[in-house]
Amino acid sequence: MVVEAGTQEERIVGRVWTVRLDPYGRPSAGTVRLSCSRPACADQHLPSTAAGRKAAIEHISMHLAHIREGGGPRPGAWCGCRAADCAWHTPDAGPLPGRRAGARPLTGSVRCGGPVVLAAYADRAGRLWRIAEICARCAAATAGCRVLDTAASPPRRAPDEPGTSHEADQRPVGGTAASGMAAVFSDGGSSPASPLTGASSPAYPASQAAGPAPVQRTRAASPDGTPRRAKRRAKIAQRTVPLDLQPDALREELIELGDAFRDYQRSTEPDLALLAELHERKARAFALWADVTGDASLHQEAKRAETAAQTTRDMHANRAGLLDGDGPAVDRLLTRSHAVHARTVLDYVQAHAPYHEAEVHLAVLLFTLRAARAGTGNVTGQDLTSWLSGNAEQVLERLITAEWLHLPGTVAEALASRPEDPTAITVPTLLPEQGRPFDFGKTTRSKISGWAQKAVGDRKLRKKKLGAATRLLAVYTAAHTQPDGRLGSAEDDGLHLEKVAAFCALDPEDIAEHAGLLIAADWLSEADTTQGKLRGQLTERVLPLGGLL
Repeated sequence: MVVEAGTQEERIVGRVWTVRLDPYGRPSAGTVRLSCSRPACADQHLPSTAAGRKAAIEHISMHLAHIREGGGPRPGAWCGCRAADCAWHTPDAGPLPGRRAGARPLTGSVRCGGPVVLAAYADRAGRLWRIAEICARCAAATAGCRVLDTAASPPRRAPDEPGTSHEADQRPVGGTAASGMAAVFSDGGSSPASPLTGASSPAYPASQAAGPAPVQRTRAASPDGTPRRAKRRAKIAQRTVPLDLQPDALREELIELGDAFRDYQRSTEPDLALLAELHERKARAFALWADVTGDASLHQEAKRAETAAQTTRDMHANRAGLLDGDGPAVDRLLTRSHAVHARTVLDYVQAHAPYHEAEVHLAVLLFTLRAARAGTGNVTGQDLTSWLSGNAEQVLERLITAEWLHLPGTVAEALASRPEDPTAITVPTLLPEQGRPFDFGKTTRSKISGWAQKAVGDRKLRKKKLGAATRLLAVYTAAHTQPDGRLGSAEDDGLHLEKVAAFCALDPEDIAEHAGLLIAADWLSEADTTQGKLRGQLTERVLPLGGLL
């Protein structure tokens, strides 16, 4: 706050616009309500979620245009996140010094600091959007938050001006002087992508979203009289590299990495080996940065970079057809990390299917893969009949009766739905408010779903008209293979019959019979069920479906 003539004038609180979609009317109708936190904005009722999201984007773009016309973010505003008790911060960013884990940051905590920025946030479910005037540190501590514009630095008062609080002018914010700060990209030309559309926001084009131009300053002289080189402002992963970050080698590495990532994004051809190396360097640099500053969120960023490096290496090996050792090149559908997520889905199906029946397990697998991320998804009648054959209607009725599955209409309507008008399904146990059992994104979900579709719908399995239990066994064996196609890890020497039987809804002694059917369908080249283990090997034709252990 600023003190003038003996009176106390409080700074204005940063503005916040919150736009959200909520169900409206009967669940089967599929209508949604679009509401905005600004009192002047009336609620809108839309016929579908897709139409609601489109209207939400248009509404937010309208607000952004008005903000730009009004001069952008206000440099004298209090942080809007701080006014909300910093409740928007990333939950896993770790407690502040002296605070217990899980506690909200206190108002005025050390997290707040830096210039006022206009930030936008969109949740992954596509149900909530937020535009807010917040400080740069809160923007960095909020997952999925993107900075659209930075307020110009407020003019400093002369030290001898009457009524000026000299201490307030000189006090640094978050360890850096407040005057002259501007969050700009280190390459000076690129603008942040809109979190709503993935491109530059129409309300904030590249020429304006990059923030105010840095003030030209005279270079200071070193003790020997030679001019010092001015430190460069830079960004990496939407974080500003502090000018006073020590050691200098770390700061230079972060600046170089930021430039390297931007150069890679501008390249016309992907180079996954190079990208994996950049992620590895980023993981090491962010880990050191976290140790130097004590910022737990930097440790989280380092862990994400390590995961990204491993995933990128797997993608490179998968595209190049590389194996872990000698052997023929195989164009696999799943990378090693994708296979890990696929096995997580199979374990979830086994543990949460409402009935211990093969047809039910197969249906639960289909619906889980479609609704894994948000608890909702789309299926067609062709999906249901190809997976469940003549038992589709009975299986759907049982899942609905057990309240494991919700349909907007009747089972007959779902079985008659076509690709251009699919049926929207809801799995209540997978809704976000119930906790997310899976941590993969939409691309991984699509990969795993396509893999399972190819395994269940394999042409030779269909030609043999094999039942649900045998197709479940085919999926399970494909998900648990070594690079050469042998079942189970090298340490386990096969798959445990009890685990296989539990997933396939069979008795352990029945596995041998169904394994023989897979041999006849050219899925397995051999199989052995002695000593409580299923040993065998995928045939060469189905090696691309193997999920590496």
